[in-house]
Amino acid sequence: MHVGVIGTGYVGLVTGVCFAEMGNEVILMDVDEGKIGMLCDGRVPIYEPGLQQMVVRNMAEKRLAFTTDLEHTIQSSLINFIAVGTPPEADGRADLSQVYAVARGIGKAMQSYKIVVTKSTVPMGTTHKVKDIIAQETTHPFDVASNPEFLKEGNAIEDFMKPDRVVIGVDDVRAGEILKELYSPFVRTGNPILMMDIVSSEMTKYAANGLLATKISFVNELSRLCEKVGADIEMVRRGIGSDPRIGPQFLFAGIGYGGSCFPKDVEALARTGREHGVELKVVEAVQETNRMQRQHFIHVIRRHYGDDGLRGKQFAIWGLSFKPRTDDMREAPSLDLIQALLDRGARIRAFDPVAMESAGRILADSVDFAPGNYECLEGAHALVIVTEWNEFRHPDFEKIKKMLLEPVIFDGRNLYNPQKMAQLGFTYYSVGRAKTTPQ
Repeated sequence: MHVGVIGTGYVGLVTGVCFAEMGNEVILMDVDEGKIGMLCDGRVPIYEPGLQQMVVRNMAEKRLAFTTDLEHTIQSSLINFIAVGTPPEADGRADLSQVYAVARGIGKAMQSYKIVVTKSTVPMGTTHKVKDIIAQETTHPFDVASNPEFLKEGNAIEDFMKPDRVVIGVDDVRAGEILKELYSPFVRTGNPILMMDIVSSEMTKYAANGLLATKISFVNELSRLCEKVGADIEMVRRGIGSDPRIGPQFLFAGIGYGGSCFPKDVEALARTGREHGVELKVVEAVQETNRMQRQHFIHVIRRHYGDDGLRGKQFAIWGLSFKPRTDDMREAPSLDLIQALLDRGARIRAFDPVAMESAGRILADSVDFAPGNYECLEGAHALVIVTEWNEFRHPDFEKIKKMLLEPVIFDGRNLYNPQKMAQLGFTYYSVGRAKTTPQ
């Protein structure tokens, strides 16, 4: 099939490349000439394992092209996905200006029947608004559909190529059948393509992210209680995660969620509820718990050194991106943590396997970036682990102990065994587990 994708951000780029991988002819369009230039040279502006190789391969096989020409993209493609950004505005609502601008452009460019699909995460009713905008610009026939994405950064290609489900919202049977055909190669193992009305499809995306964020915040809230009563959140997590009604996913205690999806989608869901007179108390509590979890971890560090004890201390930070296998710094917990330490007179030396360039654009000269995780320890009074990169799971603890000025570790991701850390001679703080001291 001939497919157009408008927007080469995380979702749009992965979507277009994966469709090309399945033999479709795909045009990816963006107004950012610099980004399109990079992609035409086979360079990818985001970090996602395996994506650059797929871009280069599909360009070489003439299935994938990049352009800044919206009119050419629309006229060359039967199915056109809108995958532009919907960032949060100051009041929390989604900024839909880019979505609506693309809809107007599509209407003006159409010369024959098209299917227009909202791939961006949009509030309920947006796709119907897109339909109204297009209809104001054209007399040609078209259908609209909603097709929310469920991609995990760092594993997006696997998620797209082998989805556990595909959700499609349509008002017209014809459009639904064409989209089912487009997605059929991805669900050969029998995972479902779920057809539903458009508004339910839009709601499904927000509901999914809201529920996943709820699981994270629930276990984080329990972790603070575990610290008070002497329980171990890791044991509790295993105990409840083995129940098939609950499952183990998203039950890892830490310092809170971040990224491009959960924070803005949970806020947008809560705001939509308020706009319609439905108070979503659980959703709003999830947001507050996430904020509290970050502050709690900062408080643990402050408590160890005393109110004025952070001034002049240097901290080694392992991990900057909001999660491993990505360079995404949006709403990253590391930013709150680093700022809190800087505000109290501390100095920061940080390392991340891929996100230091992205972090540098935000933190600038306020942080010293190290070339490696061990170099990061030089001159540090303590190590703080923020992101659970695999590279940090089995380090040389003797080397860490020798390099730190004090053998103190604050582990925001529960990577290590507390008893082992005590035996190795560390003062070790983790999340939802008792502090251990050298034996």
